[in-house]
Amino acid sequence: MMLRKPLSAALLLAAAAARALGQAAAAPADNLELRFADGIVAIAEEKVITVDDVRREVQPLIPQIQREATSEQEFNQKLEQLQDSVIQQLIDKVLIIKEFHKDEKRHIPDAFIDNRIAEILSDQFDNDRSKFLAYLRARGQTLKDYRTEVEEDIVYHYMQAQQRKSETVVSPVRIEQFYKENKDQFYQEDTVHLRLIQLTRANGAGDGELAGKADAILTRFHAGEKFADLAKEFSEDTKRSKGGDWGWQKRTSLLPEFAEPLFLLKKGESTNPILTKDGCFLLYVEDRKYAGIQPLDEVRDQIEKILITQMTQTSMEHWLERLRRNGYVKHF
Repeated sequence: MMLRKPLSAALLLAAAAARALGQAAAAPADNLELRFADGIVAIAEEKVITVDDVRREVQPLIPQIQREATSEQEFNQKLEQLQDSVIQQLIDKVLIIKEFHKDEKRHIPDAFIDNRIAEILSDQFDNDRSKFLAYLRARGQTLKDYRTEVEEDIVYHYMQAQQRKSETVVSPVRIEQFYKENKDQFYQEDTVHLRLIQLTRANGAGDGELAGKADAILTRFHAGEKFADLAKEFSEDTKRSKGGDWGWQKRTSLLPEFAEPLFLLKKGESTNPILTKDGCFLLYVEDRKYAGIQPLDEVRDQIEKILITQMTQTSMEHWLERLRRNGYVKHF
């Protein structure tokens, strides 16, 4: 439960100003004013979180929701969930910053803030200070206000990073236990590390001409030349400079006319010429992985990352729960 304490006079004035701002603003497409008619979403400690604060975070994410939603009802539901999530994040940010300042010895050096503002000026305003100042005026901010905002962002991300660092060690026993309980997650399809040589039908080349050229390449390959070198010399596809390297490919990701002959091969073998309407292809098996459960040694690092992510998330949730329990938060 959130602790309640009386608001300061400054806070009451800020709340009144936020209400006036909310009443004056026209209702936008995100319908935030319909939920928070007085313009105030929440108060965390002595900071008023307004509709405009939430909208600033929500608006860039609306196009993604529009793409994902299959109906107006689903869109509205997703939008409300996003708004609630953003509100909680803004509240948590206030509580996290308060936690940082509990230790009076901790502070962000001015040089850090200056450097961050310089980065923003370069990345977002092309080093045009007049554009930057116009942006501040449009938001009703002074440069001092903006410096405070940047400082708070630095503190927020620093505190989150410190919390994540606390969960970085996973015991071998826990990794093995996770593997035993979740073996199905580590099933892999047949996969091949594929290299290929493509010969296109330039100038109307027919099947016989293409097959003859491919056979000549195969003769050199069987005589001991490396397939990758031959691909750099002869291939006419986009991976030529990389020796025709297409990386690891699943059987299901390839056309049947490629997959069927390719997956009959062993490591180090090449197909015979494969003729299609696009040209002639030689496929080479750089390496093979056969279908089945991957051995623990192959997935140990992957499991460790999964467990660290889980531990970090749990630790972060417990930390935020403590901050919320000990802080003052009022929702509107």
